[in-house]
Amino acid sequence: MFREMRRIKQLLSMEETEAVMNRCTNGVMACIGDEGYPYAVPLSYVYYNGKIYFHSAKAGHKVDAILKNPKVSFTVIDEDTIVSKEYTSYFRSAIAFGKARITEGTEYQEAFRVLVEKYSGDQPEEEKQNKISRCDQAYIIAIDIEHITGKEAIEYVRAKNNSHL
Repeated sequence: MFREMRRIKQLLSMEETEAVMNRCTNGVMACIGDEGYPYAVPLSYVYYNGKIYFHSAKAGHKVDAILKNPKVSFTVIDEDTIVSKEYTSYFRSAIAFGKARITEGTEYQEAFRVLVEKYSGDQPEEEKQNKISRCDQAYIIAIDIEHITGKEAIEYVRAKNNSHL
């Protein structure tokens, strides 16, 4: 159902791909928007239990698109260093495909907790708990991942291979 990566030598292992997903703090979700136009929106997110979670207002383009067609893709860029003398950039990224849905109950609470921890982990615990318990203004949306891959510049692959020699 999902295409195989053309440059298979640049494919990251699942462990490396998950590390990319955990390191990054923002990504871009693409979905089908109004009038069938692609809609790509940057998001703060957390990768947790093999899913992507983010918060959203309860009304708007993003929610409307997801409710109409839950199939989405989500991309993060972990590294993007311009190497001008080579007319390229050295990169590392991940892309996930899946279905987005609004969470409820304990999943909502747990996902909200890990989002708060990722983005305000240095705040006092009491303040974080207060924020979580009082929030009913937003949805927490999950992307149930059906396919995920990571890719890096061939130069990074070569560097890893040379370090093993």
